[in-house]
Amino acid sequence: MTIYLDMNATSPVMDDVAKLVQKMFVDEYGNAGSRTHEFGARAKKAVEKARQQVADVVKADKSEVIFTSGATESNNIALLGLREHAEQHGKKHIITTGIEHKAVLEPIEYLEMQGFEVSYLKVGKNGLVDIQELKSELRDDTILVSIMHVNNETGSIQPISEICEVLAEHPAYLHTDAAQSFGKLPEGLENERIDLISASGHKLYAPKGIGALIMRRRGFIKPPLKPIMFGGGQEKGLRPGTLAVPLIAGFGFACELAQKKTHAWQKDAQELKEELISGLDNLGAEYNGSNTSPFVLNFSIPGINSEAAMVMLKGIAAVSNGSACTSSSYTPSHVLTAMQLDDDRIAGAIRVSWGPMTKSLPVKAIVEKLGQLR
Repeated sequence: MTIYLDMNATSPVMDDVAKLVQKMFVDEYGNAGSRTHEFGARAKKAVEKARQQVADVVKADKSEVIFTSGATESNNIALLGLREHAEQHGKKHIITTGIEHKAVLEPIEYLEMQGFEVSYLKVGKNGLVDIQELKSELRDDTILVSIMHVNNETGSIQPISEICEVLAEHPAYLHTDAAQSFGKLPEGLENERIDLISASGHKLYAPKGIGALIMRRRGFIKPPLKPIMFGGGQEKGLRPGTLAVPLIAGFGFACELAQKKTHAWQKDAQELKEELISGLDNLGAEYNGSNTSPFVLNFSIPGINSEAAMVMLKGIAAVSNGSACTSSSYTPSHVLTAMQLDDDRIAGAIRVSWGPMTKSLPVKAIVEKLGQLR
């Protein structure tokens, strides 16, 4: 039986979360915007409970949480929603990195076409940003710094606390795409200097189609975002549309469970990772990225192409060779390219990712199969 080891792409829904979602679909199907009857009142209560559960992950106020369809939409609202404010104040400089998810890079590329200037921070072979380069790139007209927390391909954890320190005295808004860390590796995200945090349900064992954008106030002033869609005025007028109450309730419950279990999850995941590394060492594996999440391992084995490796592992393990969002593309990984790895290493890169549902890894079978390709 094939074991699923592609949880950075998407994850199964936890059993208790699935039960709650099912109940909300079948029994509590009211519209949270309906104020004239108890069905709507109960739906609104479920939404507000989930809003608190999401906020608690990063020690935010629940009024700072809006629900979206996922981190991609959250990223778009955070980035494109600042455009009007930036133009009004003549601050049209953005700082980001070359290893961001396409859900960040493409909105920023759009802003670049609209006259914004973008500085892309370099990363070394360790996949981490250089804090000194960030300092040197900051300008008086810098409106936004957008740096992801945990990279979806390598699992490299960016020094978010140090980034916050650099920006302590600068007015630029700080946005982080936390799709791969929210609830699983929350350390650092509670820093009040982070203005905007994007989160996704399906990376935290909740349903697909739900996410959140956390917009922290500075004192009493909220980030000056404008809506990028219109029609209905839901979610503080920033994100219109009927709220998906069952998905929201499920995401909130997943956040609550994650808060209780995150340290145990991290410990178990790290043990699995060390076991896999021990096996792959026998094949001379090279590991891509430093300071990486316990839930993912990106590696290359000299002489082995990732496409051939994935075919060889069919029936054993479902793994990937990059972001699911660009899986239809045969161009080299933009993340590994930005890390300045050589072509053969990039072509051989395999990503293995797991979660708390993963009780063991078929290390012996994986090593044996990959060894046959050498």
